[in-house]
Amino acid sequence: MKLLGRKTEVSLDDRLEALAEAGDLAEGRLGQEAVDHARAVVARAGVRRGLSVEHTAVALAGATGSGKSSLFNALSGTELATVGVTRPTTAKAQAALWGAGGSGPLLDWLDVPLRHTVEGDASGLILLDLPDHDSIELSHRREVDRLVAAVDLLVWVLDPQKYADAAVHERYLRPLARHRDVMVVVLNQVDRLPERSVKRCLDDLRGLLAADGLEGVPVLGVSARTGEGVPELRALLDRQVSRRRAWSSRLAADVASAAAALWAGARPPDALSPDTPPPHTQPPHTQPPHAQPPHAQPPHAQPPHAQPPDALSLDAQPPGALPAAREPEAAGTPPASGQVAVPEVAVSRALTRALARAAGVPAVVEAVAKSHRHRSIAATGWPVTRWLRRLRPDPLRRLHLAKGARSSLPAATAVEVSAVDTALRDVGAAASATVPEPWATAVRHAARSRSEELTDALDRTVAAATSGRVSGAPRWWRVAGTAQWLTVAAMVAGALWLLVRFALDYLMLPGLPTPTVGRAPWPTVLLLGGALAGVLIAALCRVFAWAGGRRRARRAAKALRAGIAQVAGELIVAPTRDELARYARFADRIARATS
Repeated sequence: MKLLGRKTEVSLDDRLEALAEAGDLAEGRLGQEAVDHARAVVARAGVRRGLSVEHTAVALAGATGSGKSSLFNALSGTELATVGVTRPTTAKAQAALWGAGGSGPLLDWLDVPLRHTVEGDASGLILLDLPDHDSIELSHRREVDRLVAAVDLLVWVLDPQKYADAAVHERYLRPLARHRDVMVVVLNQVDRLPERSVKRCLDDLRGLLAADGLEGVPVLGVSARTGEGVPELRALLDRQVSRRRAWSSRLAADVASAAAALWAGARPPDALSPDTPPPHTQPPHTQPPHAQPPHAQPPHAQPPHAQPPDALSLDAQPPGALPAAREPEAAGTPPASGQVAVPEVAVSRALTRALARAAGVPAVVEAVAKSHRHRSIAATGWPVTRWLRRLRPDPLRRLHLAKGARSSLPAATAVEVSAVDTALRDVGAAASATVPEPWATAVRHAARSRSEELTDALDRTVAAATSGRVSGAPRWWRVAGTAQWLTVAAMVAGALWLLVRFALDYLMLPGLPTPTVGRAPWPTVLLLGGALAGVLIAALCRVFAWAGGRRRARRAAKALRAGIAQVAGELIVAPTRDELARYARFADRIARATS
């Protein structure tokens, strides 16, 4: 019986640990900016977890003239924020505190020196009024970027004239698509709209947010001047604060976003079609449906998508700020745990063949066969002429392969080197076929990372594999050698016998009786028969030596191929597998961080 249970939720600690490991694994493989951002998220999360979790830092962020300060005053029931026509009116973030006890270290970390305690029931709420994100002052924009990356809950204050501005959508909202659970969007100044246009603007704003990946984010219409919608916004903030979970939700979203950014740097090439333009390459609307004529706009208002100088420039981003990049979800969905499969890498025949040729294996195999024949002839040849064989060097000893020492094999030719290079490229290409760039480049590099060690390793392997090929004489050599010496003995006996007879005849002494074989005297039979038998035995032994040489050559070739395959496995396949395992582990850590 199968029991069904709820899926175990991954804790924030596990996600942070997974992100930190993924960043370490991606070091040197992916863009340094994404790796540094992931590490910054881990470091920031470590600090935030050590601060007050009983307080929730809520930031009011928006563009010039959106009414952030007015809404700040309306929510706090004070006149703390300066409201005026001159822009910008807010240069430094300030905080309104409900229940200030224990909030000091958190505000010190947020670097918000302007703090005001407010009486009320919303204990634990820290409401921040931020400068304009599109301010002409670079310091203001940096202040916004720093706090947007650190606060627990974001309230984006938009106005009817610029709610479709590409600056806020492309620079903030879309990169924060994974932060939908800690985000609220407010359309302020609805009192300036005809009643029938309010719903149209809110629906249009929800459509833009859905295109940014923020579908389902609370969208409220408010008026800081008349108070319309302010109680609903205050109630929503009170609910979020009372849960005491906004800080952990924010950190979890930061982890998921950083992990997705890492994965976006290592996604398959076809994750995004090059023919599909990214969203918001054109303004979402050239003009909101309710827009007033240009002469009706306030002096400080900007047309939709207008950007202040350097609003999107790189120098406007301080360290630790959110990167102004496309939403990671648009760059490829991070994998589920165990979803990424890496190819199996093995030593191929083509690789072994190329390495064998470069290592001089064909010459060594031939030398093994010749060495066996050489020693066989020296041991079983006709003793009368075998001494000539000893004057020739042993083919294996000539290559310094007999004792496992460093060989004297000739260096690989240009053709052989090119074949090895091609084989290495093929291994890297096959191993990286399903691995995304730029990680695939690291896999291909791993296949060649120890190529400089191949020459010495192959030379040692060849020497070791052939060192035993000159030892261990077959037993039949001794039999044949004994037979050869018997033929020599017969020849000597016959020659001495004939010499004695010649001496007796020369001295005219009585001769010795000479037995015969048929009509041939025994001395002659011994002399000529021994010589003929020795030649025949030598010829027969050459046939056996040739067959034995072929057999030993085949054994040597097998041993050499096994040794070369082992070298290829250690110096080529193993680094490639390690890199693939690193990528698989990276993908698994990304999946855990985004789960």
